[in-house]
Amino acid sequence: MSRLRFVTAGESHGPCLTAIVEGLPAGLPVDAAEIDRQLRRRQGGYGRGGRMAIERDRVEILGGVIGGQTTGAPVALRVANRDWANWAERWEKGDLPPLTVPRPGHADYAGMVKYGLEDARPVLERASARETAARVAVGALARLLLACFDVLIGSCVTEIGGITAQVPDLPVQDLVDLAEASDVRCPDEEAARRMRAAIDAARQEGDSLGGVFEVIAVGLPVGLGSYVHWERRLDARLAAAVISIPAIKGVEIGPAFENARRPGTQVHDEFEAVAGRILRASNRAGGIEGGMSNGQPIVLRAAMKPIPTTITPLRSVDLATGEAAATEYQRSDVCAVPAASVVGEAMVAWVLADALIEKLGGDSLAEMMRHHTG
Repeated sequence: MSRLRFVTAGESHGPCLTAIVEGLPAGLPVDAAEIDRQLRRRQGGYGRGGRMAIERDRVEILGGVIGGQTTGAPVALRVANRDWANWAERWEKGDLPPLTVPRPGHADYAGMVKYGLEDARPVLERASARETAARVAVGALARLLLACFDVLIGSCVTEIGGITAQVPDLPVQDLVDLAEASDVRCPDEEAARRMRAAIDAARQEGDSLGGVFEVIAVGLPVGLGSYVHWERRLDARLAAAVISIPAIKGVEIGPAFENARRPGTQVHDEFEAVAGRILRASNRAGGIEGGMSNGQPIVLRAAMKPIPTTITPLRSVDLATGEAAATEYQRSDVCAVPAASVVGEAMVAWVLADALIEKLGGDSLAEMMRHHTG
């Protein structure tokens, strides 16, 4: 059972997003500026839409932190929506523009049927990827905990619109630094240039682009997760967390699909003893074997479909009349893969923090660190 838990609330154009975080140990230093830094990273990236020109995400810590440290009580977070000012009057009057033509690829149709709604507005307000701002704030708390144990998490974009990067073989920190310096979060400068051009072309054509990002975590101890029960397997927990991000449709641990095309002798990471240490010559397992961390970097890749809101109309049906109709454009990004990689980091951090608490135990950070030393 998870030691950590969070829930978020709020709508895309409502007054704010909120999150309640349970299970953090007492005594964890919390720096709101670091949470804000992660929120800014999520808002960046080439291909973002007009909404990001409005929002200036900042966290407000409402509970569970006193004197800059967690108390062991639930932590309450709030991220205001600046766009609320443009919606408040209509929102409070219940006069929001209705949406009865569901957009292919969105939650609109299934949500309307599931909840018996005649208008997709309540569906899109909650299903919007705007909710991931709250997740990044929550993930920032998890990152603060992991940093106390020298765990580093970073990401990079490896593909956008069919343009694939050649990811350089560098130490993780150097790779992350290259990604941070790129507005498409791609460490391959030539591929990044082509990705920007593809995004520009898609914008001109009224289309959208998806892609692939990679999240890497280093510094984790051996044995996070378990092979004993299905729900405790670390790879399963990570995959579920990342695929819960809007528009993510596929996850692999290490080069899983490439491994599937190779014979076993070319896939599994052989052991060798060097100066009394057990080492590996490769990391094709992506840092996880048998549902547990094996001490190598955890490498996870996620595939993001093109955003389904496009300027070019798509065929649909007006559910109010039963007649054929075309979708209406709702303000959106052309490509959000760079931003999604930051959300991916947050979700990976959350799962790893949960697994670390599960492994070490302890109600306070000091107790966890004593267990870690032991």
